[in-house]
Amino acid sequence: MSVHSSASIKRITTHILQEMKDRGEKISMLTAYDYSMAKIVDAAGIDIILVGDSASNVMAGHETTLPITLDQMIYHASSVVRAVKRSFIVVDIPFGNYQGNSSEALRSAIRIMKESGAHAVKVEGGSEIKESVSRILTAGVPVMGHLGLTPQSIYKFGTYTVRAKEEAEAQKLLEDAKMLEACGCFAIVLEKIPASLAKKVAEAVAIPVIGIGAGADVDGQVLVMHDMLGITQEFKPRFLRQYADLQQIMTDAFKGFIKDVKSKDFPNESESY
Repeated sequence: MSVHSSASIKRITTHILQEMKDRGEKISMLTAYDYSMAKIVDAAGIDIILVGDSASNVMAGHETTLPITLDQMIYHASSVVRAVKRSFIVVDIPFGNYQGNSSEALRSAIRIMKESGAHAVKVEGGSEIKESVSRILTAGVPVMGHLGLTPQSIYKFGTYTVRAKEEAEAQKLLEDAKMLEACGCFAIVLEKIPASLAKKVAEAVAIPVIGIGAGADVDGQVLVMHDMLGITQEFKPRFLRQYADLQQIMTDAFKGFIKDVKSKDFPNESESY
């Protein structure tokens, strides 16, 4: 087993993520969707960057993750890949590009890997997408699973509330996690489920389990960058810790610029040629 901490590693891989779980080092994961932000996140030392279909919400202004297309996800992923030197990059396969058709799932995954240069794909769901997961994995594409609250299924659930509180759903989630591991997934995201269940899942599988609203007893944590930076202020679930108020900082900067332009203070002599 490697004795290096993740901070000293030149490039994070699935193998290194597994080593981190094995030695109890927590895995850090954030979203990014563009070159400039990804460059900052990578330089800060994040372990995994998720090019999430949350781009549909925070970058494009859609109400759900459903409208974003495969071409748009590849565009965002390519931008991130060009910025990153160290982090492991995972890309969401968007809604409609893997469910129900394993051939299309494979085509989507291969397009993401070839056209963006990312390192892995992420898919939402359990037994119902087993065939798609297996098909992608046979092509040598690393797959991260996603269980619990699966935002692409919002119209099925009808709500973004906590999942798997009932015994039957909790049991299915545990079985799905074991199935994803058995298929060959390198990690699983658990979203908005009871902390006690998340702990059970993390102990039941050998692969890393990353939580978002899944308590502290998992192998790592992920947040959406725009939420934790306070760029988006309208989304404040219990699991979100806001690390900055960039909306206020940016607003102050924009107002300062407007004021200086209007008052003819900008540009001054030293800022002119």
